[in-house]
Amino acid sequence: MISADLGQQLEGFVARLVEAGRYNSKSEVLREGVRLIQDRETRLAALDASIARGLADADAGRTTSAESGFDRLEAKYRALDE
Repeated sequence: MISADLGQQLEGFVARLVEAGRYNSKSEVLREGVRLIQDRETRLAALDASIARGLADADAGRTTSAESGFDRLEAKYRALDE
């Protein structure tokens, strides 16, 4: 079992959420908060992995020049206007 001192401000916020009926208990509020943090950490890990893959591609020379990329985009959007 985890026991945590949230401090006066956060404790008051949690109490107000329960009093307003948004949650049934303080534990429910804290569980949702931890789930949100868990989701954020999962997304950050995926972002870190994507950045690492991009850096590895750049280091291995698997890149396209910005000019080439912009030229392709310009051609694509010109074709859409026609």
